Amino acid sequence: MSSPQLAPELFGIHHGQGLRQFSELAIALLLSSLIGLEREARQKSAGLRTHTLVGVGSALFMEVSIHGFGALLGVEGVSLDPSRVAAQVVSGIGFIGGGLIFVKKDAVRGLTTAATIWLTCAIGMACGGGLALLAIGATAVHFLIVRGFPKLTERTMKASPYERVELRLTYRSQHGLLGQMLAMCTGSGFRVTDVQVETGADDENVSAEVLLRLEGTGSAHPLVEALAELDGVRGVALGRQNDSTE
Repeated sequence: MSSPQLAPELFGIHHGQGLRQFSELAIALLLSSLIGLEREARQKSAGLRTHTLVGVGSALFMEVSIHGFGALLGVEGVSLDPSRVAAQVVSGIGFIGGGLIFVKKDAVRGLTTAATIWLTCAIGMACGGGLALLAIGATAVHFLIVRGFPKLTERTMKASPYERVELRLTYRSQHGLLGQMLAMCTGSGFRVTDVQVETGADDENVSAEVLLRLEGTGSAHPLVEALAELDGVRGVALGRQNDSTE
């Protein structure tokens, strides 16, 4: 039966906590901070501190996974699998990402930020695993996606009849008008992405105001005219969407 190797000194500089490991943590700090600053600039729920902590923490988990169990090497009956810690990090980061996603009506918010947290975790793990060039490349890809893709999408949308519009309608409630209006929107080539209804009382009867967010290839102006002609509709206002679902 072989005896375990003596554990290295607590504050000793060795292969498990030497200059290489500190350099890997520093790279994870830098890359995750860059991603966090981009999210902070866009005033997202997870910003600089969250992304930096995720990146550095993931890198540290990888360092522990690779170097933290060296004293157990050679012990009979003990087998080490460094990938097990990495797998648990990937599972655990889902709790943070899930907390950033919320649903309001039929609209989902926070998906891009949650995905960015997930990517930052992977970048930190790559740094801790000694794959600094891969981590730098993934960080560059992040900025390409979050900064470049919206501009590409905007240009594509301008070249196509695809539209995102908001309709604010005032109408008499309790007459089944909302369902009829939604059917007209979908029948005109639009998909309803959000519905917000506010109901109030006036001197004559119960009125309601609804905000519809639509996207599709239809034409908004004929739809507005058709909705305004419905019996019970008191007003229709057309606007363009400028909100973000990230």
